[in-house]
Amino acid sequence: MRLEKCWFCSSTVYPGHGIQFVRNDAKIFRFCRSKCHKNFKMKRNPRKVKWTKAYRRVHGKDMTQDSTFEFERKRNRPERYDRNLANSVLNAIPKIDKIRVAREKTHHANRMKGKKEKERMEGARELEQSIHMLPIPKVKVDEPLKIKVAVSQQQSEQNLAMEE
Repeated sequence: MRLEKCWFCSSTVYPGHGIQFVRNDAKIFRFCRSKCHKNFKMKRNPRKVKWTKAYRRVHGKDMTQDSTFEFERKRNRPERYDRNLANSVLNAIPKIDKIRVAREKTHHANRMKGKKEKERMEGARELEQSIHMLPIPKVKVDEPLKIKVAVSQQQSEQNLAMEE
């Protein structure tokens, strides 16, 4: 069973799914769904369409250089496997996935590192620019301020005992 990659969005195309387009020069294009096929026919560049993997890689949204991605590279020639090699590969798959997940977490943390500070600065700048739009609270100087204080049940009992 051969899993192909969609030419437009780089997602996997399973056997029996998708569309195959053969150009006049005999170049084969495989698409996972009609959305990708239509975008290809409209001559759109996958690096400029935001939902494709190519866009995410070009704009630094996804990890591009990671050694664990080499396990997914395309292999056109059939290989003969022995049981020991197949067993060791199957044992290595969870370790590789664990490494990939850890690297993705660090990548995401690095991307989001300065986001909170940046949002706070943008909020402060917006407040500074539009402070004139906020209503000025009117406080009367003549009247004393009334403050409500929550009193627990024990304190009120003590106050009653002290008054008697």
